[in-house]
Parts: sequence; structure tokens; C-alpha cells
Amino acid sequence: MLVTFSSKAGADVLMLSQHAKPLLKIIGKLNGPELETRGVWMPEQLGEAIALLEAAIAQEKSANTDEDPDEPIHPLAQPVSLRQRSFTLLDLFRRAQQKKLPVLWEASSAW
Repeated sequence: MLVTFSSKAGADVLMLSQHAKPLLKIIGKLNGPELETRGVWMPEQLGEAIALLEAAIAQEKSANTDEDPDEPIHPLAQPVSLRQRSFTLLDLFRRAQQKKLPVLWEASSAW
């Protein structure tokens, strides 16, 4: 299933539901295993959403400092980090917060 994050502040951000669910859970918009059809962040809620995502990214970064940097890992074998996964969504949140616009998200039908 595809999840679309949209705002008049910037371009739409598209994610597969398996990648969007962890982000929505971090931000507090996912309270169970099922993804709701749609949701919204009002401009006054964006500051908290940005802070929650940045805190989760910092936590993940500090947890990954235990890895051995001497062992090279093939680029295709490296997992996608939370920082990489949420980069465009955070950018959309920041733009929308600056322009005081809401950010909407909608999950497409599973067909």
C-alpha cells in the first residue's frame, strides 16, 4: 500500500506503508498495527512531530556507534537508516511549519 504525505508547502512524499508505519508510530499517529486511511498534522503540531523524529534519529545514531567501522559492508547490504528514510518527510514538515500550512497523509487502497 502506498502512503502519500502532501502539503501546499512542497512536493508530495510517497512511501510504501511498511516504511511509513514506523515514522507514523514515532510521531504518534499510529496506535495499532493497522494504518488509518488518512490523517493530518496542523501547523501547531508540526513542531512536536519534527522534534519526535529528530530525537528518534539521534537515538538510532547513538545506538549504531557500537558497530565495527573496520569491517566494510557492501553498499547494497547496508540497511536504510531512519535519518535517510525520513529526510524528505522532515523537509516537508519544516517547509509547512514555516509557511503555517497543514501536512496531510493518505493511504491508498490495497486493491
